[in-house]
Amino acid sequence: MRSLSYIGCDDPTLDLFEGQYALPDGMCYNSYLLMAERVAVVDSVDPRCTDEWLNHLEKSLLGRTPDYLVVHHMEPDHSGSMDAFLRRYPEATVVCSKIAQGMMTNFAINAPKVQMVKEGDVLDLGGLTLQFIAAPMIHWPEVLMSYCKEEQVLFSADAFGKFGVYDADADDWACEARRYYFNIVGKYGQQVQNVLKKIAPLAIQSIAPLHGPVLEGEKREEALRLYGIWSAYGIETEGVFVVSASIHGHTKAVAEQIAEALKEKGNKVAFTDLTRDDMAEAIEDAFRYGRIVLCACTYDGDLFPPMHTFLHKLQLKGWRGRKVGLVENGSWAPQAARIMRAMLEQMTDVTVIEPVVSLRGAYKPDNQAAVEALVEAI
Repeated sequence: MRSLSYIGCDDPTLDLFEGQYALPDGMCYNSYLLMAERVAVVDSVDPRCTDEWLNHLEKSLLGRTPDYLVVHHMEPDHSGSMDAFLRRYPEATVVCSKIAQGMMTNFAINAPKVQMVKEGDVLDLGGLTLQFIAAPMIHWPEVLMSYCKEEQVLFSADAFGKFGVYDADADDWACEARRYYFNIVGKYGQQVQNVLKKIAPLAIQSIAPLHGPVLEGEKREEALRLYGIWSAYGIETEGVFVVSASIHGHTKAVAEQIAEALKEKGNKVAFTDLTRDDMAEAIEDAFRYGRIVLCACTYDGDLFPPMHTFLHKLQLKGWRGRKVGLVENGSWAPQAARIMRAMLEQMTDVTVIEPVVSLRGAYKPDNQAAVEALVEAI
């Protein structure tokens, strides 16, 4: 009999995560079963998958009954099946943080038996143990992680997760993990750094997150390396990210011209059109690269909304420590650069690189010197 088994569920038809992030491949909700003298279920799943999850659980129990439901995170995609679980297994004790217990009433969860745990507490299953690690604000205040020393497994809550269904053999974990991290957890880099220090002394063979595959071997090491960079707001990839928000195409044409000129100078360049491309991927690349060029139009005497939304989201996620070039366009009264600069000034350690390129409609020969100067400065 295996002491640890996976009982999570895939939701391949889900198209949006948290109502805003595109899911071309759906999502998975991970849950685990620990079988020793006593039985612990580790986290529940989204209510869309309740019946499937309970069926997985019943088959894996082999006739036994859960003693505990361990709750690492109360967000509804992980707590949404708790009430159904407790109706089926009313004698099970919910193990959670004090803050999580308070949140149960928010989500109409009736838990008659609750055992509150905190940093350093140990749940003894008789042959297996879970040591709890406080992980506040990754990315809710009630979050716990836990470590099973006998299996050398870290149950990491939402940390080390990714978008997509469960795929243990996926070659490129980082692609969707990066988009997930910066859009879901990105604001809380210091809190992630704190937890990385806590888990550093542990002998971890496997990281078991609430989304995405269990990470082992080289994938585990790569995930830890990248989380170290991401949580420190470091530069993962040397290069330039060119961002276009164009109404009629003139601004985009100049953005593409700048991107090509940067490539010719040997720079790795990423490009996005905010009017068409996925905003979450744009946020991801803004954190990935150390240099960025923002190209946007004036609109109603303000900033074209796609660029305003992009910068607002960067501010929300704690974007910092980057160098930025600005290109504005306005047919009669360009204002975009002034507004972009003001928004950037609200962020930490963001440097605007001169000169600012100011266009009035289409690109003209007298814009060439300023564009070339900006490319050289970037």
